[in-house]
Amino acid sequence: MKFYVDFDDCLCETAKAFTGIASRLFRKNVPYEEVRFFNLQKSFGLTDDEYEQLMLEGHRPEVLLSYEETPGASAVLNELIDKGHEVSIITGRPSSAYEPSRRWLDEHNLERVKLYCLNKYGRDSFIKNSEFNLELEDYYKMKFDYAIEDSPMAFKFFDHLPDMKVMVYNRPWNQDCELPGENYTRCMSWEKIRELVD
Repeated sequence: MKFYVDFDDCLCETAKAFTGIASRLFRKNVPYEEVRFFNLQKSFGLTDDEYEQLMLEGHRPEVLLSYEETPGASAVLNELIDKGHEVSIITGRPSSAYEPSRRWLDEHNLERVKLYCLNKYGRDSFIKNSEFNLELEDYYKMKFDYAIEDSPMAFKFFDHLPDMKVMVYNRPWNQDCELPGENYTRCMSWEKIRELVD
């Protein structure tokens, strides 16, 4: 089986870290549980300039490396790999974040997973023809049996794979969204993901 796994807020606690950054930089004190939008500019009430500053700070290598692992993520993914499954991390992070993201995975015992930066939202200056950058036309040629994703904005990227099972990692910004179909299942933990795959 082939697995698509999103990085931020599936493998690591990115939004929790960003609440701290927004508080430190702009005194925007929004508790994690009240981050109601995947769009952090909207969640924190930031200007365009503030949002750009937030993104730059949150993607500095040392900051990316400091993000806490989502409990159970690496253990479950390693179990899948041990069973012969193929795991690909498909992130919307910019290509400039590739090296620290790869290092984060390696430091969390995920050396065997593949990592791709997918130009999901058309906002990155991607390096053409690299081994780790995916444009949408490249991504749409890939096949997956399972996806693990938290962002409702990313669900559209699964439309070409109607038989794929999508496990929606439960987060404050997706709790009110209606899941698109019967193949979508809300998961509260990596333990639940393990049960569904088994």
